[in-house]
Amino acid sequence: MTIRLHELVTGDNRALSPFVWRIKYALAHKGLAYETAPVGFLDIPKLCGGKFRTVPIIEDGDASVCDSWAIADYLDKTYPERPLFSSPQERAMVKFFDGWFGLEVMNRMFGICVLDIHNHARAEDRPYFRESREKRLGGKTLEEFVDGREQRLPELRHALRPMRAALATAPFLGGEQPNYADYIALGGFLWAGAICTLPMLEKSDPLNDWIKRGFDLYGGIGHVPLYPLAA
Repeated sequence: MTIRLHELVTGDNRALSPFVWRIKYALAHKGLAYETAPVGFLDIPKLCGGKFRTVPIIEDGDASVCDSWAIADYLDKTYPERPLFSSPQERAMVKFFDGWFGLEVMNRMFGICVLDIHNHARAEDRPYFRESREKRLGGKTLEEFVDGREQRLPELRHALRPMRAALATAPFLGGEQPNYADYIALGGFLWAGAICTLPMLEKSDPLNDWIKRGFDLYGGIGHVPLYPLAA
């Protein structure tokens, strides 16, 4: 039975969740067939009897699982071939990387991209997205929050230094072969490329080579319509 992966999409059907992307990589890593089911923000509470509020969500036979870490663990338990984590120690280190990447990189990306997310969302989702995100932003409008966003690029690029250091001696964060840390970070760049109208990297950034290698994985999984990531 084919796994169904519910994914958040834009008005023009681009993937709108970095967490869904890491599960797409995980499924490809394990060689598991899956089909995607595109949804908008307002559709998510209607899925699986209303028990989830975020994507990714997978349905696999009688099982339905939400949250990218819960899904990764479910996939390794249910389909142990080609594990995502070679040991509990590797899982713990990747979990640490995920926390760092979220705080230091994804938060900065969000600050640059939040208005682009709104503008690319399905028309029926935009009022919800604006109201919910502006509440999180302390009452600032999305336009106010992204004003002068070009000036934030050096800070984002500076935050990526640990990744550059790791990739100076190996083709992937996982070493000679990609691991779930690569999938986490590649998912972030695929999300940014889907919606962000401001390139985040310089063309000379060595991360561009890693991004290309990562997008080429699994038959070109990352070869989807994107805005330029570097300029």
